[in-house]
Amino acid sequence: QVQLVESGGGLVQAGGSLRLSCGASGSAFRFTRMAWYYQAPGKPRELVAAITSGGSTSYADSVKGRFTISRDNAKNTVYLQMNNLKPEDTAVYYCHARVRHSPSELISYDYWGQGTQVTVSS
Repeated sequence: QVQLVESGGGLVQAGGSLRLSCGASGSAFRFTRMAWYYQAPGKPRELVAAITSGGSTSYADSVKGRFTISRDNAKNTVYLQMNNLKPEDTAVYYCHARVRHSPSELISYDYWGQGTQVTVSS
């Protein structure tokens, strides 16, 4: 089992910045992919940004140039630096991890954090 704990959400004015952190604990051979998703009220959960164990990143078009995902493999922690925030970024942000539990097991398992609220005022 893996536990993910997010922190860093809050209230910020438009144009401001926040940095989200997600720490992972538990038994894992490799965190093959870590990502941030967001979910606004009444809308489906959507991918914001993802990063692989090799450091490859991908972003939603709406956040390119404003958000940066990074990870510290030694600490099993993923970060999301959010700059130039907009009111439409308001949502609950969820950390996601895709995990292999042993080198001999090829199946990966998905884990989610509890979410952290980000509110951007205009």
